[in-house]
Amino acid sequence: MANRTDPSAKSIHGTNPQNLVEKILRSKIYQNTYWKEQCFGLTAETLVDKAMELDHLGGTFGGNRKPTPFMCLVMKMLQIQPEKDIVVEFIKNEDYKYVRVLGAFYMRLTGTVADVYQYLEPLYNDYRKLRRKLPDGSFCLTHVDEVIDELLTKDYSCDVALPRIQKRWNLETTGVLEPRRSALEDDFEEEEEKEEDEQPMEVEADGHEKDNYRGRSPTRGRDRDRKRDGYKYSLFRKRSKDVYYSDMHVLYHLQTLSGEILV
Repeated sequence: MANRTDPSAKSIHGTNPQNLVEKILRSKIYQNTYWKEQCFGLTAETLVDKAMELDHLGGTFGGNRKPTPFMCLVMKMLQIQPEKDIVVEFIKNEDYKYVRVLGAFYMRLTGTVADVYQYLEPLYNDYRKLRRKLPDGSFCLTHVDEVIDELLTKDYSCDVALPRIQKRWNLETTGVLEPRRSALEDDFEEEEEKEEDEQPMEVEADGHEKDNYRGRSPTRGRDRDRKRDGYKYSLFRKRSKDVYYSDMHVLYHLQTLSGEILV
């Protein structure tokens, strides 16, 4: 009786909601002490209190593959099938991060494709740390956005096979989803507006500097031309003198040899 699905629960993806968890894992959950002691008689309202007590997430661990309390509460939600509004409140809860992840995990298992993207994608902006129990019983550090990315892109999470969902770009093409808007997009738009406002000022400043440069350039150009011409003239005179003295030396040498030295 305690392990049966609520008679008023609707089938999910064409099957009993509890069948979304593999039979072996279901059997281990039903035999678990936490399930028998803490999850017995829970309702949608009282389940919140148990979710607030969570301090880690994970699937199974240890040699006997014991289920974590997180996985037991997921199974309980599948059993009692809380209203969608309650699940959405779980996801929107900003005070208790494990309550948020629990709601997101349940939504990923039972929600429509549009609901999965609509309610889980905003959690990409949640960077809070989470403790995750590994299969060997140890813990590792992860973050809310990493868990959400796993739910949206991977086939398995916490030892549970996730229902297949379409890729986002396919849903955008068919008009089911609007293009995803990043939380940083508003900041980028503000930066672009600032840059556009600063560009005219820079153009005016550059134009003013160019005008000043054009006003000074003729004088500097003339000075450079004069110096260049003066240097060329001095070089020409030096070379002319060298040639003159060289020619006089040759003439003197010839006259010495012929004995006709002129004074």
